[in-house]
Amino acid sequence: MSIVDFLVVGGGIAGASMAAELSGSASVLLLEAEAQPNYHSTGRSAAIFFEMYGKPPVRALSRASKPLFFHPPGDFADAPLVGARGALYIANKEQLERLEAFAGQPDIRRFARRLSAEDARALCPVLRPDYVAGGLEEPGAADIDVHGLHQAYLRRLKLNGGTLLTSKRVEAIRRDGDAWVVSAGAESFEGRILVNAAGAWGDEIARLAGVAPLGLEPRRRTAALVDPPADAGPIAGWPLVIDIDEQFYFKPDAGLVLLSPADETLVEPCDIQPEEWDIALAVDRVGKAADIPVRHIRHSWAGLRTFSPDRVPVCGFDGVVPGFFWLVGQGGYGVQTAPGMARLGAALAQGAPLCDSLLANEVDPADFSPRRFEGRRQG
Repeated sequence: MSIVDFLVVGGGIAGASMAAELSGSASVLLLEAEAQPNYHSTGRSAAIFFEMYGKPPVRALSRASKPLFFHPPGDFADAPLVGARGALYIANKEQLERLEAFAGQPDIRRFARRLSAEDARALCPVLRPDYVAGGLEEPGAADIDVHGLHQAYLRRLKLNGGTLLTSKRVEAIRRDGDAWVVSAGAESFEGRILVNAAGAWGDEIARLAGVAPLGLEPRRRTAALVDPPADAGPIAGWPLVIDIDEQFYFKPDAGLVLLSPADETLVEPCDIQPEEWDIALAVDRVGKAADIPVRHIRHSWAGLRTFSPDRVPVCGFDGVVPGFFWLVGQGGYGVQTAPGMARLGAALAQGAPLCDSLLANEVDPADFSPRRFEGRRQG
């Protein structure tokens, strides 16, 4: 294979979206280690688009991503990418001060509204009166069709002449002049710029390339599906309900209730599986806040959410090793920020101006630069 402009490692939502953006004006090869490109994190995400999630730089990137989710180009996706959901942060009496502080932030006040305990229970009637003391609602939050979004980006990559190769686990990386040579099995691939979108394996890819790791932290997140209460009535209109301290969340999912303890257990990169303890923790935490008796776990799973040391995603050239571009550390924000992150990454990688949606939402590339970690990285 001839040398390409961009060689992207990692076919999850981060790598797929940036590869698609780059492919409009450059040659792109996307390498995925697994037989399918959404196996570890993207394919296990029950993603919600909501603008009050994450640190301020993440929220800015989410707002920049909003137009594609709600008004995508006509030829981008086969079906709508979002569906009405709404999000509701709740607090007990001990948490009210933190809820008020969060609600008072300027960019939160613009699209969220403070609710009384009674109003919060009106949105989700199973919330316990003796637990919930107040809420904060984002009416515009929406379910994301993760598979539809991922496939739309892969289709755009293909239509633009880019290539996706699966079952290509990277084993060695070396620099040859001005190009990177990546070996996967018996094959080698060359690219002028190497984009590291390997998720939980991001530091491993960096080490293979002779680049100092960032200190990425893969963390397990567990979810389970249970039956709704027999007397709950229709549940499809419930919002996503999330504890203000992010100790649990639950939401409707295809007639069942998805619940999670919002666990973040540090693990080694692997094909992660759920632990019984975490499932029990989810049942206990949600049960204290909501009257959802659990007699049977219909299904459970776990996924990897990989964070940078400051919990803000990383997007930019390494700053030390030429031609090495980081696109990692998306944590739990990777799907909802994918459109904005892809456009930010494509602009930075090609030395192009930022698009209007990034500028309008005051997305600052410095907030995402790997150079912010210089001084704490080790070779």
